Amino acid sequence: MPKGGRKGGHKGRMRTYTSPEEIDAQMKAEKERKRQDEEEGAALNDSQTEEKIPKSDSEDSEEEASQKRKGVEGLIDIENPNRVMQKTKKVTDLELEGPRQLSRREREEIEKQKAKERYMKMHLAGKTDQAKADLARLAIIRKQREEAARKKEEERKAKEAAAAAAAAAKGLHTLSLK
Repeated sequence: MPKGGRKGGHKGRMRTYTSPEEIDAQMKAEKERKRQDEEEGAALNDSQTEEKIPKSDSEDSEEEASQKRKGVEGLIDIENPNRVMQKTKKVTDLELEGPRQLSRREREEIEKQKAKERYMKMHLAGKTDQAKADLARLAIIRKQREEAARKKEEERKAKEAAAAAAAAAKGLHTLSLK
């Protein structure tokens, strides 16, 4: 007998798919619900604008919180004195052009880039220890290459002289035979 106790478990069932007509019907119903909610919200806003009673900031925040709560928030009443209500900012209140405070990471990144640029300038000028060591190493290599080139030139001249002497000796030898 199989582990589940029955023949043919839930994994072998035939899958059911939602037809396109059902999906369209669900989308239309959802749009209709949203439209009704918007109409009700507009009606509430119209009635509030007719009253035009000045309210304090605390009353406004309480009203916004009580208007519509998402999910389980409407069922659970939270009285946390440390809870900060999120305030919606208007586009006109945002200061985009004013001086903006940089975060610590941004400041550190900028300082790091500036320090790197300063080091590279000093390095190119030859003022850093590493640059001095590089220049000394390059001078030693340059001297070694000059010496090697000089030795090659001397060896080449010595070979040419030996070849000329051998050719001259051969030339004398051939002349004497004639």
